[in-house]
Amino acid sequence: MSVKIYEKVDKLPTGGLTVRALKTLDTFVPGQWNNLVGFDHTIKTITGENDEAMVQAIGERAIALFNDKSQGYQRALWLYETVDSASGMLGTAALANRIGQDTFLGFLKNITPKPEKAQTIDLSVKLVTEVVAFCHINGIPGDSLGDFLSALGDYSSESLMRMAALVSFDGVIPLGADFSAKALNAIKNLGPDELEKNNTFKGVKKEIPGKDAKGKLSFITESFESTQGWMDNFVSDKGITQSGLVDKLAGFMEGSKSKLDYLGAFLDVSVHYYEHTGVQTLARRLIERAVAEL
Repeated sequence: MSVKIYEKVDKLPTGGLTVRALKTLDTFVPGQWNNLVGFDHTIKTITGENDEAMVQAIGERAIALFNDKSQGYQRALWLYETVDSASGMLGTAALANRIGQDTFLGFLKNITPKPEKAQTIDLSVKLVTEVVAFCHINGIPGDSLGDFLSALGDYSSESLMRMAALVSFDGVIPLGADFSAKALNAIKNLGPDELEKNNTFKGVKKEIPGKDAKGKLSFITESFESTQGWMDNFVSDKGITQSGLVDKLAGFMEGSKSKLDYLGAFLDVSVHYYEHTGVQTLARRLIERAVAEL
C-alpha cells in the first residue's frame, strides 16, 4: 500500500495554521472538535479501550478495512486530499516558503483574490466532495444525496467541524453572509465549459456523479440547492458573521482585517481543513467499524 492510514493519522499536525484556524471555529461549535493525532491515541480516545492487545487488534482490523479496495475508504481519502490540493493551487508558489509561519507578515501582496465566480465553484465542488466522500465511507452509491442530507443533521466532531470550516472559510469570509444565495445563483448561470476550467473541479471531477460536465454540473447544482437550507440555518443558529470570523482569525493572522478580499485565497492555500478533518473522520469510522466487527 502506498498510503498507510495509520501513518496519515500519526502525522497529522498538532499546531500550525490549519489547526489554529480550525480552533477559531470552536466558538461556533463548542466542544465538537478534539484534534485527535496518533493512531493508537485515536483508538483509545474513541473506544475508551486501554488494553494494548485489544488496541492492537482494533488497529489491525481498521487498517485491513482501509486497505480493502472493494471498500470506499481509499477513495474518500483521495477526495479529501485532492480537493484541498486543487483548491489551494492559487498562490501556492508565492507562499511555499511561508506556510509554516503563523502570521500574514508581508506576503499577502503575493496572493491574488479569486474572482467571485471561481470562489462559488470551489465552494460548490467542496460541498459535493463531502457528499461523495460520505457515500464512499458508508458504502453507498456516490449519488445518494438523500442519505447524505439525512445524515447531515447528525454530523458531529470532526465532520461537523469540516462543514463549519466549509461554510466559514469558503462561504462567509470570501462571499459574505448571503454566500449561499450568491453561489447558487452563480451555479445556475454556469455553463459546463466554465466548470471544466475550474482547478478544483478538474481535481476531483472523476468522482463526481454524471456522465459528462453537464451531468456533473446538474448534480453539483442539486447538491447545493438541497443543502442550502442546512447551511443558512447553521450560519444563523451559530451566529457566524464575516466580521466575527475575521476577528477570530486576526488573533494570529496579522493584517487579515485590512486585507479581507485576500483572506479567502490565503485560507485556500494554507489551511488544509478538508484533508486534516477528513483523515480524522476516516479514522473514526474505521475504528468504530473495527470494534463492531471484533
